[in-house]
Amino acid sequence: MALSTALLRSAPGTDVPDTDAAGPAGWSRRRRIGVAVAVLIVAQLALRTWVAARGDFYWDDLVLIGRAGSDPIGSWAFLGHNHDGHFMPAAFAVAGIATVLAPLSWPVAAATLLVGQLIASVAVARMLLVVTGARVATLAALAFYLFTPLTVPSFAWWASGLNTLPLQAAMAWVVADAILLVRGPLDPDRPTTRPRTIVIRSAIVCAVALAFFEKSALILPIAFAAAILCVRLTQLARRPDEPTRALPEVLRRGKALWLSLLGVTAVWAVIFGVVARPGAGEHSLGQAARLTWRAIDSGVVPGIVGGPWTWDRWIPSPPFAVPAPGWIVLGWIVVVGLVGTALWSRRGAGAIVVVAIGYVVLAQALVSWNRSSTDTALELSQTLRYLPDAAVVLALAAALVMSAPSRDRERFRRVFARRPVRIGVAAGMVAVTASAVVSTVVFTDRWHEGPTASYLANARSALAANADTPMFDQAVPLEVLLPVAYPNNLISQVFARLPQRPRFGDWTDRLQVLSPTGTMTPGAVTRTRSFAGGSGACDRPEITARTALPLDGPLIGWRWTVQIPYCATSDGTVEVSVGNGAPVTAPVRSGLHPLWVQASGTGTDIVVRPLTAGLALHVAAGQVGQVFDPALF
Repeated sequence: MALSTALLRSAPGTDVPDTDAAGPAGWSRRRRIGVAVAVLIVAQLALRTWVAARGDFYWDDLVLIGRAGSDPIGSWAFLGHNHDGHFMPAAFAVAGIATVLAPLSWPVAAATLLVGQLIASVAVARMLLVVTGARVATLAALAFYLFTPLTVPSFAWWASGLNTLPLQAAMAWVVADAILLVRGPLDPDRPTTRPRTIVIRSAIVCAVALAFFEKSALILPIAFAAAILCVRLTQLARRPDEPTRALPEVLRRGKALWLSLLGVTAVWAVIFGVVARPGAGEHSLGQAARLTWRAIDSGVVPGIVGGPWTWDRWIPSPPFAVPAPGWIVLGWIVVVGLVGTALWSRRGAGAIVVVAIGYVVLAQALVSWNRSSTDTALELSQTLRYLPDAAVVLALAAALVMSAPSRDRERFRRVFARRPVRIGVAAGMVAVTASAVVSTVVFTDRWHEGPTASYLANARSALAANADTPMFDQAVPLEVLLPVAYPNNLISQVFARLPQRPRFGDWTDRLQVLSPTGTMTPGAVTRTRSFAGGSGACDRPEITARTALPLDGPLIGWRWTVQIPYCATSDGTVEVSVGNGAPVTAPVRSGLHPLWVQASGTGTDIVVRPLTAGLALHVAAGQVGQVFDPALF
């Protein structure tokens, strides 16, 4: 009840006042709508909690975590990092704080997603209430946004959710503020927020959203378009036979807002151009067109009717929608039917349809152009992770159409007052929502199939159990993160913030590796080159000063692992180098032990030099190569 009351009070655009003068029936309807809105949001949050509970970190999540392990989270090197062309300091800040407070804790990361989703859902509900008032139309548009599969993939992926959830929330909030500023509340007797307050808070909200995701630059144009459409609908309702003059009125009433949003976006654009350094890259107009069409035909259109029910996955890629032809055909039939009904029944619907379609196509085209290399698989567009803001715009468009004046009110009422029609519409809404839930469940099952969760869980346990043994660095499995993410694909980066883990360095006296499943297993060294044992023995060691151990062949410049079995006269330290490469300092223990050292260099020998006074070593035959997991061969 508290949530429903807060939503209604935050939306001055409702058309039923908060007084007893409206009558018991009016207040009852208003309260019922508020409760229904709250129930829908709670139901969505429950479903999203289940989705998050079955998920875990994936791909870019580990890159963000890795950077939080290598740079101070308050430094510009961390916050201002150019992440694959993205400038997202606020997203980095959230990821960094979560990593420092609870390293590799998915429940904490999932909590940030759920909080972000709650804020976005409440903001969208507020926007729809401002547009339509407390009406059943609000529930229809809100249910679409809350449950459409178009928003699920970006929510499940932490790095993507940190970008897109603030965008959704900010877009909805600024759109509602813009409408309140230029049109005013639907109830003229109800006090509204001061224009200066609206301008300041909208500018702040937009700036925060831009700090999370550069796509938030689209907030200004969609808020401006929504304001014009709302004022136009109001003018059509009041003066149906006169030409509308929405643009000059919107410019006049919202001048301060448009200038503030433009200023914020312009300042951000300058910073983005300097920090992100967007380059031309490799692009193909034809591939961009194909990617855009695939996103609309196989993503947006089936998503409008709650599809698809089939998702495929090529690990390590994320799941992608594979709608059956029937879903696509049904989607297009429904889209054409909805557009036709809107144009037939509502004045001003044509402009709304054009703006909505234009935004969906343009927003996806921009993404497709950035990804339009000829090597880009078309299935990328079917992942649907670039479409959550489109769901906000489509919900807004639906609310605008349903609040537009009827072309023939009496005929419209006669058609939709028929019980079979009303039952059919309600049944259709329920069916689409139920279908969307099914699609979400199927997607979550495929998302759960990824290997990252089990790998991270096993690795955390294995590293904690071997925290006292130094360990060489290595890459995580290809199924978890590809080498293109180097150096953030190294375990020293991914697990850097864990409180219990080995020290990752360039020497160890116990060679171990993490297996592809995350368990700790004994490692071995490939035999690229080898050297013979020394001429002495444990009781008469031959190495008392700098000594070169000849190899059976030359080594190219590389980072090599040297395996040295030795017998030392006492505890101490030695230097080991490959040829004339930089030496590595490593400890040795009295008696017979193994030592593995990783050093970069090139040459025909391994150089060993005792650093501790009186220390002498006898070296047995050893080898130089790369570390590998024998269990895999």
